Amino acid sequence: MLGGEIVAFIETLLSGIQATLMNIGPMLSIILIVMGGITYGLAQTQAAETRGKWQAAGIAMFVGGVIIAAVTGAAALIQQTSSKILT
Repeated sequence: MLGGEIVAFIETLLSGIQATLMNIGPMLSIILIVMGGITYGLAQTQAAETRGKWQAAGIAMFVGGVIIAAVTGAAALIQQTSSKILT
């Protein structure tokens, strides 16, 4: 009997995580992509030794936004797969 309660708890927990990710994921992704583009663009106005640091930060924000978008798009599949693995 206890095993069924644990399975239900895990499924509820994973559904909550999925819902949270689905709500904030797209907004966070767009913000990171836009801020990465702005940072990369502003890096072009900096001196050579500073430009590399700013370009790296801009590219990192852009890639982070793309990764968040991919994870958000696959959240339902990740939730289904992880619930099967954990139970």
